Amino acid sequence: MKRRTLDVLGIAGLLLLILSFAIAFTINFTPLYSWTAQSMGLAERLGLTHETLMENYHILLDYLNKPWIPELHMPDFPSSESGLFHFYEVKRLFLLDYVILTLTAVGSFFYLRYLRRTNRIWVLVKPFMLASMVPVALLFFLAVNFDRLFVLFHEVFFNNDAWIFNPSTDPIILALPQDFFMYCFILTFVLMEAMLIGGYFLTKKYAFRK
Repeated sequence: MKRRTLDVLGIAGLLLLILSFAIAFTINFTPLYSWTAQSMGLAERLGLTHETLMENYHILLDYLNKPWIPELHMPDFPSSESGLFHFYEVKRLFLLDYVILTLTAVGSFFYLRYLRRTNRIWVLVKPFMLASMVPVALLFFLAVNFDRLFVLFHEVFFNNDAWIFNPSTDPIILALPQDFFMYCFILTFVLMEAMLIGGYFLTKKYAFRK
């Protein structure tokens, strides 16, 4: 029973590590936003240069990523109280992801070391195989109806309507089109799938190499 409990917690920790890493990578992968902005001509629509738009985006990312930055001030994008509150809630989710990433990384290190020491790497093969089906299903749902997935995401993680921005009071929403978030979801799911499939083949190879 003790071993089974340890396996459940260890496997859950590994899957959370993969998820939190994919999220952390995606939200900090600024080339994705730069490409989106250029391909959609966002700077031109907003009457800004691409460099100025990216400067504001970096300011937003710094606020969301760094707990020691208490307030958000984007020089070219005024924000309403509702908009600032939503970004505060997003900041809490960012920081929560980093906490999960750190804790699961430490826990997974020790769990993998335990499995290797006891020659039980094979217990990861089936969980990786089954988990690899989840991103595929999510990508399918995204392709069929991203609008519904986008709304559902906000309904799950936010208990208010502050995420529904008014462009006249929060023009930053014009710089963050829904297509950009769709690309973020796609990148996250693709990263997860790559890591899960990689984990499946690595553990299978290691477990059965003898």
